[in-house]
Amino acid sequence: MSGAQRLLDRPLASYQLVLGTTALLLGLGLIMVLSASSVLSLQVYGNSFAIVQRQLVLAVVGLVGAYLVTRLPLATLRKLILPGLVVSIGLTLATFIPGVGVEVNGNTNWIPVAAGFRLQPSEFLKLALVLWIADHYARRQKHLDTPRLILLPMLIVAGACAALVVAQNDLGTALVLFAVIVGMLWVAGLPGRYLGAIVAFVGVLCVFFVATAPHRVARMLSFLNPLADPDKDGYQAVNAMMGFARGGFGGVGLGGSRQKWGSLPEAHTDFILAVVGEELGLLGSLVVLVLFVLLAVAGVRIATRSRDPFARYAAAGITVWITAQAMINIAMVLGLLPVIGIPLPLLSYGGSSVLVTLVGCGVLLSCATTEPGAKRALAASKARRARRNAARRR
Repeated sequence: MSGAQRLLDRPLASYQLVLGTTALLLGLGLIMVLSASSVLSLQVYGNSFAIVQRQLVLAVVGLVGAYLVTRLPLATLRKLILPGLVVSIGLTLATFIPGVGVEVNGNTNWIPVAAGFRLQPSEFLKLALVLWIADHYARRQKHLDTPRLILLPMLIVAGACAALVVAQNDLGTALVLFAVIVGMLWVAGLPGRYLGAIVAFVGVLCVFFVATAPHRVARMLSFLNPLADPDKDGYQAVNAMMGFARGGFGGVGLGGSRQKWGSLPEAHTDFILAVVGEELGLLGSLVVLVLFVLLAVAGVRIATRSRDPFARYAAAGITVWITAQAMINIAMVLGLLPVIGIPLPLLSYGGSSVLVTLVGCGVLLSCATTEPGAKRALAASKARRARRNAARRR
């Protein structure tokens, strides 16, 4: 048996993978947000650290939320899911109220809060919907051999949530919700013919939404040939590629990006991976990809090894959500998809995104403790740390 296999066979392997990859992605994200936003932050706020300070505040709130979630028994967490979903839907509906919802880059999906912070309810809706679906399927575990019981009422509730996000003109977040819906249906065991029909329907919907919005048509045409209009519709894609090209294998060095000086719009948000590629090179970009792959592997392990139905579905849903969002963002920045406004989880600037993603990772950690032997191993580890700390104080 190889060393890697022995490590993966340990009861806390999934728990430690989630904890480690989340910490590394968050730490790298804060460093890259500081680097990518420093010039813009100085121009707008007169302080190179203003943007990263906001990100740090929400990251701390997210870490506190993740810790609290890991302390909650899953039974208690499940009681909070329905109220959380109702509140998330209510906040999303509030963005349509004139004077409450704030439009940013054509998307009306923000609510202003204190001290200049803005809340994006659709981010909270992702996690709330994932947990509601997981709880719904866990309660129906014995009846999931019937396609109708798999589809209803899950498809109605999830479809309504996705429709709200589409109405906000936020197709990127809607794509993530569609991926969650399809992924959870697959995990629940929906037969292939039904799943294929739903995927085809979602594809037709996406084509419809693109074809009926001139700015999305322009993005699609630019995606097919970004050099046809490099100074307008193809501007972001071309400059992202220039960032990767300049970075080469080893990068130009942390802080050395030229694209962040104004050439690349949204350098610290949706296109932060291009700054990673420029400053840290192919090597740094591959580290980011490997970390997301490891987080996905850990999520799949939890979903397949846990004996708790809710933990299985919750781990699967959170893994699909984070992985799908990361894949869409990475493909967009690499020019494999049209430009879609969606952040890279834990790396991009966005307080609501980093807060909710951290809480989601906290739920994933809680689910990891339901693997065979995990709780006992975790308790033993805490006991050893307590004995060491007591010995040092003597």
